[in-house]
Amino acid sequence: MKTSDFAFELPQELIAQEPLKDRASSRLLVTHADGRREHKHFYEIKEYLRPGDCMVINDTRVLPARLIGEREGTGARVEILLLVRKDLDTWEVLVRPGKKAKPKDRIVFGGGKLVAEILRVIEGGNRIVRFHYDGVFEAVLEELGEMPLPPYITHKLEDKERYQTVYAAHDGSAAAPTAGLHFTPQLLEEIEQMGIKIAHVTLHVGLGTFRPVKVENVLEHEMHSEYYVMEESQAEIINTAKQNGGRIFAVGTTSTRTLESVTDENGVVHAQSGWTKIFIYPGYRFKAVDCLITNFHLPESTLIMLVSALMGKDLVLSVYEEAVKERYRFFSFGDACLFLTKE
Repeated sequence: MKTSDFAFELPQELIAQEPLKDRASSRLLVTHADGRREHKHFYEIKEYLRPGDCMVINDTRVLPARLIGEREGTGARVEILLLVRKDLDTWEVLVRPGKKAKPKDRIVFGGGKLVAEILRVIEGGNRIVRFHYDGVFEAVLEELGEMPLPPYITHKLEDKERYQTVYAAHDGSAAAPTAGLHFTPQLLEEIEQMGIKIAHVTLHVGLGTFRPVKVENVLEHEMHSEYYVMEESQAEIINTAKQNGGRIFAVGTTSTRTLESVTDENGVVHAQSGWTKIFIYPGYRFKAVDCLITNFHLPESTLIMLVSALMGKDLVLSVYEEAVKERYRFFSFGDACLFLTKE
């Protein structure tokens, strides 16, 4: 299986640079198991849900993890991107440019409100840093940090909350679980009133979600690791829905990866937490997910491979071709897809 098998042509102007004013007014391309497609708006997703179904959402919250500062002593511009919290004040970070961040160097942000001390360089070139500040780290970060928008978004985001889902609760992501950006509190309430259960998982999205697959043989690609939590109460909601014949709708590839990481071969979801490197590509047998709500993904990405595993590569590429023809908006702030394997 080749990475180039998942390529498609995408005009640059179809990459959405800004979110729509109304989250739920984005377009929705619905694909049925038999290949039929329907062009809808996201608020019409209720038409495809029925009482007893369960919708699984990822309640991670994106940190304003991009910090722009100066190297102490030289004033050289340095950018730090928070990746993984090691303890209260110690983080694994990505530094640009790396040559300006050697062990014992100090990077100053906000005129000294926050200082990063470089402790060491680790495998892959990332740094371990210790932060120094007064008060609460999260409050300082909220003041000084910027949202770590994907590299294909070049416009400045005026409202940080538009790169958060309305149900974001647990800080830890370097990127948003973008399929969830389409939901409003009103739409979620209407869905629950229909008798659909909503279960929460947490998967902190890492920067690896933007990294391209650099090998031609898909099987040689090594996935990044991401931290997840499945609570007992939420596992019970999902298992009960499955036992009663309800379908499991995963909101996004992050919810999908979490569900497939915590579900055994008998289809039972288990409460647990840990790190997952699960790589889902065609040939994978899904244990938990029946239907997928997701955005349009980058060519040759692990995300389009995951969708192809659920629906079939040829069908997915045909759907993407139709989306380009119909001028759908792509990627993080773009439109959505609904893939149904069970009607």
